[in-house]
Amino acid sequence: MPGSFYDACCNLACAGTWLWQSRDGVCTHPPLTRAHVEVERRGEFMTLGSQLVLLFVLPIPIACITWTVTHEDLFREPRDWFAAKSRSARSLYSRKFFYVFTCEYCFSHYVTAFFLFITRYTLVFDDWRGYLIAGFSLVWIANVYMSFFGRLRLEIQEDRLAVDAGEERAEVTDAQNDPGKPRGRPPKKS
Repeated sequence: MPGSFYDACCNLACAGTWLWQSRDGVCTHPPLTRAHVEVERRGEFMTLGSQLVLLFVLPIPIACITWTVTHEDLFREPRDWFAAKSRSARSLYSRKFFYVFTCEYCFSHYVTAFFLFITRYTLVFDDWRGYLIAGFSLVWIANVYMSFFGRLRLEIQEDRLAVDAGEERAEVTDAQNDPGKPRGRPPKKS
């Protein structure tokens, strides 16, 4: 099966050693697991390149959902209720459960687990190790995206405040130069 998933697994397993390879350079040991044979049969093998593309694409919806739940006004009332419960619940487990919905880093783990479940995305390995590596990688990149987005929103807000302050200074200067002129914007003409 040259050029197949089997070869890719053999290259990973053999790690460049000639221990398992025959004289013609083809790996001779059996497939790593039954799952590898099944993936090969269905043609669902993902190359490392496609895994890396998904590594930077999947965190976008993860970050979007996490940011929306933990920061936006759409979920303010439930988030405030969860925050109050996280401070006032009697048991430690209850406090931690309610805190998850107020912390972007914590909540991103659960959103990532959901996306791993529905996409079956793995990174490097096709077993539990691939899910583990993919999970932490997606969480990390999603949090980097949220940090960039938070910084961008902060800069936009600072720019708006600077523009508003500049407009107020201009209005005050205009009012001082022309005391008879009405302040504020002119009324709209109908």
